Amino acid sequence: MYLKTLTIFAWLGLSYVGLVFFAHSWYVALPLAISLGLAMAGVGFSIQHDGGHNAYSERRLVNRASSWALDMLGGSSYFWHYKHNIAHHTYPNISGADDDLVVGWIGRLSPHDRSHGFHRFQQFYLWFLYSLLPIRWALIDDFHSMIDPGIGQTKVPRPRGWDQVRFWAGKAFFIGGAFVLPLLFHKVGEVALWYLVTMMVLGVVLATVFQLAHCVEEATFPLPNEAGKMDHDWATHQVLTTVDFSRGNGLVTWYVGGLNYQIEHHLFPHICHVHYPKIAEIVEAAARKHGIPYHCNSTWGALRSHYRWLRRMGRPATAATQPATA
Repeated sequence: MYLKTLTIFAWLGLSYVGLVFFAHSWYVALPLAISLGLAMAGVGFSIQHDGGHNAYSERRLVNRASSWALDMLGGSSYFWHYKHNIAHHTYPNISGADDDLVVGWIGRLSPHDRSHGFHRFQQFYLWFLYSLLPIRWALIDDFHSMIDPGIGQTKVPRPRGWDQVRFWAGKAFFIGGAFVLPLLFHKVGEVALWYLVTMMVLGVVLATVFQLAHCVEEATFPLPNEAGKMDHDWATHQVLTTVDFSRGNGLVTWYVGGLNYQIEHHLFPHICHVHYPKIAEIVEAAARKHGIPYHCNSTWGALRSHYRWLRRMGRPATAATQPATA
């Protein structure tokens, strides 16, 4: 993990330095901006994500330092904890509770969400909206959360003390690196353009990886019963609402921080992702033994499944169809 961390941060640093100090033409800036966006996603997948789950190291300080990488890249590790660790991991694919299903009225990811006529085209336009998510997250959503904390049904206290300091320090660091320093060497239009390209690459990669695990045809979208309870126990629910992809592909596993083993991550979020390939063999065998559906797609198969799911959600007449559950 330490070698991987150094490698990804070196990738990030070289891409940034090249883009800010040495890119004086578009054909040099474009690949560097793409590289920077990919490197930022790599930091999020492999370093910040494990740190935020206290899975990077057995040392608390190392985990906290790893999670702070998100603050340096424009997000807020404080609000991410409530959005991801609590709202998503506790209630995956439960409409109204899992904030990862919320994309606003512009899209429909759950069969229990309200349908609009224009959703019939969402399998085409949502990919573009995915690319804009980091911009909204860093420059709008976090500040909105500071003013009005709360994520869906999850209560969020307003950050205090060092959490407040880290929030503003992170935003200042990000704005300085994304805008202030580049403006010393480039025109406003150039800075805006390559910031947009970098963030769009980051957004598409981040959103796609997470959508391939939950918003696909093989996953279920259950709701509480009349008594307000879920029909399955917590562990079974995690398996039914989550899908693995690209298992056995070492390059994908390395880059996405084991998030292609999403079932294993949801069952054991406090275990470092380097162990997921071995854990997956045990989990799949246990699921088969107890008759619990366990799904895994190839990379291309997962992309196609997500596309088909978006298309199905744009057709209200067939949107409620769900795969069989245990």
